[in-house]
Amino acid sequence: MPIAKLDPVALSQALIRFQSVTPDTGDALDLLAETLTEFGFTCHKLIFEEEGTEPVPNLYARLGDKAPNFCFAGHTDVVPVGAASNWTVDPFSGDIKDGQLWGRGAVDMKSAIAAFVAAVSNYLLELGDTPMEGSLSFLITGDEEGPAINGTKKVLSWLEDRGEAIDLCLVGEPTNPQELGQMIKVGRRGSLHGVITVNGTQGHVAYPHMAHNPIPDLVKVLAELGKEGLDDGNDQFQPSNLEIVNIEVGNESHNVIPASASSRFNIRFNNEFTPEELKALLTERMARANVEYDIDWWLSGDSFLTPAGPLSDAVANAVEETIGRRPELSTTGGTSDARFIKNMCPVVEFGLVGATMHKIDEHVAVTDIETLAKIYKRVIEHLLSKNLG
Repeated sequence: MPIAKLDPVALSQALIRFQSVTPDTGDALDLLAETLTEFGFTCHKLIFEEEGTEPVPNLYARLGDKAPNFCFAGHTDVVPVGAASNWTVDPFSGDIKDGQLWGRGAVDMKSAIAAFVAAVSNYLLELGDTPMEGSLSFLITGDEEGPAINGTKKVLSWLEDRGEAIDLCLVGEPTNPQELGQMIKVGRRGSLHGVITVNGTQGHVAYPHMAHNPIPDLVKVLAELGKEGLDDGNDQFQPSNLEIVNIEVGNESHNVIPASASSRFNIRFNNEFTPEELKALLTERMARANVEYDIDWWLSGDSFLTPAGPLSDAVANAVEETIGRRPELSTTGGTSDARFIKNMCPVVEFGLVGATMHKIDEHVAVTDIETLAKIYKRVIEHLLSKNLG
């Protein structure tokens, strides 16, 4: 049990000072485990590795053995800082300047982790000897910003193998566009990647009849892909969209027709499609180009929607009770590890303002971190404490 309230800003600073560019080597997770152990949590540091991938440390910590098990999920790994010389401050200093906490991970999402740890600390202090109506847990990975192979997905499998379940989950991703309390994410569009390769015959540009240029054929395929929209969206989701993100020929010569050309595209799709239906539609479109091609597909996450219910109500009520604003329930934005957790339990996302995430000079208002800790504490009270909620 904590003996004093934990300062979420100080913990945020301590976490930022670990240079945990993905994949996290584990030092930030060790600090969290040390802190949570002092509160009575049982902590498991789980390292997973697959051939051809980096080993990734993860942390699962739990307090209590009763249902419901309310879990906070997040990640301590961060994206690279870019050119550190372009930052106003050292990107791993955790400096506070002009009321803002600066550093890589300040927004995405070390400060949210610190806020939830502080919320748990304050909740346990107020609870005292009163029994908790359930359990609290943390699922923190070091592999969210990377390939996400050895992170949350593997921890969930580990939990299933030991017969343990998460019943409700809050992911601390930065969900608010401009101000704290604007938005709760209750679902996400799926993400489907494709790589098209068109093979030709290399040759001299002066003798095109002795070669076959694959670039015009690739352009035809891409034109068919982008001719029409995919859908109009619905009440829960914005329209699906396809973006061509790369064209690669690998030819630096001005007088050589290349042997092959490839392009990579990504579709963010809503629940109007299953991945199989989407692949079928796009394959039908590409066939109209009447071009021979190869394609590799990669699904990084399916679309999902958590219906309104006790979890989203608890978060929305906590926000409104703390800052007087009722947040929108949204499915906008990119993907997160919620795409894995939704297979085990209801999951929503709520965190800080995301305006500077992944940017040079990432920063967050100190007052927002403190307010987020209060919101998180109210969420816990609503879900686990009949007598306090």
